[in-house]
Amino acid sequence: MLIMLIILLAAGMAMGIPIAFCLGLASALSLLFMGHMPMLIIAQMVYAAADSFSLLAIPFFMLAGNLMGSGGISNRLVAFANILFGRTTGGLGMVAIVTSMFFAAISGSGPATVAALGAIVIPAMLGHKYHSGYASALMATAGAVGIIIPPSIPMIVYGVQAEVSVAKIFMAGIVPGALFGLALMILNYAVSRRRGFQVFHAPAGREAPPQVGRCTWDVVFALIMPVIVLGGIYTGVCTPTESAGVAVVYGLVVGLFVYKELKFKDLPRLFVEAATNTAMILLIIMFAALFSFVLISEGAPQALVAKINALTNNPVVILLLINIFLLAAGCFLDASSAIIVLTPLLLPLVNSIGMDPVHFGVVMIVNLAIGLVTPPVGLDLYVACGIAKISLESICKAVWPFLAVTLLVLFLITYLPGLSLWLPGLLGH
Repeated sequence: MLIMLIILLAAGMAMGIPIAFCLGLASALSLLFMGHMPMLIIAQMVYAAADSFSLLAIPFFMLAGNLMGSGGISNRLVAFANILFGRTTGGLGMVAIVTSMFFAAISGSGPATVAALGAIVIPAMLGHKYHSGYASALMATAGAVGIIIPPSIPMIVYGVQAEVSVAKIFMAGIVPGALFGLALMILNYAVSRRRGFQVFHAPAGREAPPQVGRCTWDVVFALIMPVIVLGGIYTGVCTPTESAGVAVVYGLVVGLFVYKELKFKDLPRLFVEAATNTAMILLIIMFAALFSFVLISEGAPQALVAKINALTNNPVVILLLINIFLLAAGCFLDASSAIIVLTPLLLPLVNSIGMDPVHFGVVMIVNLAIGLVTPPVGLDLYVACGIAKISLESICKAVWPFLAVTLLVLFLITYLPGLSLWLPGLLGH
């Protein structure tokens, strides 16, 4: 029955059916052929998957990201990052990476980060003689940090699925996210120096202090938002869901009355976009939960643990196999689908080697972040291609160096659990 389930899923994806419906159809048909379970279980499992208070954070963070993105934050973040890094070698690439890390602390989404910032940074890089493939690949990979640095929507999904504290998984993602961005900055510096990319001339001399002061003042309200959101969660003042609601109110006030680039007429469109994106994610969550139920019912987790243990009991090798499996899954599944489907499958295995579930969550999410820039379902690649107006083939040729350094980061995060668990432990979690 497991083979039939996988074949049905693969057939649906090959026919171009949306992933949520592929998961639902494969699960429903498998349950039908199994025969020993009532089909009513489908409605029960789908409802139960969405019946979680923590999942309410998703539409709020979606809406907060839309409000801040439409309220002028993207331009201000780019200008601020340019003040910091514009005069260094590969300055515009540095700006793209640093701005993505800032924006990640607001949007919680990789593709949203690429879409909001790529429209500004990619044309600027092309205007300063950056190769189109390189500029697009850099922006796509930098945008992947959007699901590692909190608040992250996949982290919320993992917290619900693995029954671990969302606040703790948020804290665990900060150091790996910073390491991810730092690795990209080092690579960009080396490549830019070798290829002689033009330096983007940031303010200097007498003009620098006024412009630095103006850019810093402009961006301060945007930078306060992650502090309010994450500070409220980490200090225990509010839950992630309540903090997301605070972020929406803050985004409205800043966009409407501080930056004044957000108009009341824009609100219906932004609310509809947030609702639509949330509905897509929840559909995936609901049908992926049903798919996971079928896997568990057929004993897939126990079979996987038995097969791996038959091959090796070495935790180092087991973690290597898990990473290879997750990287392969990331090539075909979006982050939310992969987390819902694979967490019940892999948690018994990581528990058998004594791995902390929070550490495993970070490893899984970094794997799936890399999946955002690996074809054929690398969402960040498609967004960057659309902005730069280049072919998928061109960006795929340029993305390999970035994949290499992100895989190195993944290796460090996997085998040095302190990188993920140090900050939660420091803050008493």
